[in-house]
Amino acid sequence: MLADAIRDIGFAALVVGDGESLASAHLPMLLVPGAGEGVAMVLEGHVALGNPIWRAAGRGGAALAVFQGPHAYIHPGWYPSKQADGRAVPTWNYVVIEARGRLSIERDPAWLRAHLTALTDGHEAGRPEPWALNDAPADYIDRMVRGIVGLRLTIEDLQGVWKMAQHRTETDRAGVAAGLSASEDPNARAIARLMRPT
Repeated sequence: MLADAIRDIGFAALVVGDGESLASAHLPMLLVPGAGEGVAMVLEGHVALGNPIWRAAGRGGAALAVFQGPHAYIHPGWYPSKQADGRAVPTWNYVVIEARGRLSIERDPAWLRAHLTALTDGHEAGRPEPWALNDAPADYIDRMVRGIVGLRLTIEDLQGVWKMAQHRTETDRAGVAAGLSASEDPNARAIARLMRPT
């Protein structure tokens, strides 16, 4: 379930600490099987050469990748129980996954090309005319590859939260889902879909 959510969301806030300060970047990341003993999963991404986060990553610092899924404000009036006892306050329903581990860098052009190909192919799949890395001139791609640094987060801890009013009654949950479904906010409608039993 956590791996599926990471793949669905695909975009992370990456935070790296060096003991004295924090650096952050926001980037698409791919979840791939780990290579090596005891390494189940790795997150791969890249940043521009000018982004300072890769220097912190190169020191093998601790890192946190946060994948934030749909989220929505919950109006207390959506709880039918509020009409009976008034015991309701606003809250927030959300999906978030946090991956912690050690970050390393990749500068090998072959690795970077393979990463860019996998990233692009995944997002272009299903399009009527999918774009591929080799659609651009080779010298242009070479220049682009020289301008990025690959990042690999070896996952040591993976946690996720689906806060969907689980502590409320089924009637209150149904009221929240109905309220969210009526919203024009796509995040609210996504939360409503997640709250409905499958």
